[in-house]
Amino acid sequence: MLLIRCPYCEEERPELEFRNAGEAHIARSANMAGESDDDFEKFFFIRSNPKGIIYERWRHIHGCARFFNAVRDTVTDKFVMTYKAGEPKPAKLPGASK
Repeated sequence: MLLIRCPYCEEERPELEFRNAGEAHIARSANMAGESDDDFEKFFFIRSNPKGIIYERWRHIHGCARFFNAVRDTVTDKFVMTYKAGEPKPAKLPGASK
């Protein structure tokens, strides 16, 4: 079982308490109604699916119910770190040598 750290509750909890909410840091257009069908499709449906590090939104559904962001490695399925919603992407990941 995966343990996921909620940055609001400040504790690790079992994965069953959380729900994935998709890719994090997706910028929404200021004029969504003016977007072309192709641009709207790209925004709404098309997501990157990299092998390795990915930034995701999660919700602590059976806890504080708040959304937060997580950095997860898709190869190992390990969570590298979590951080509060609204915070920018981390410039440096924990344990990174660069």
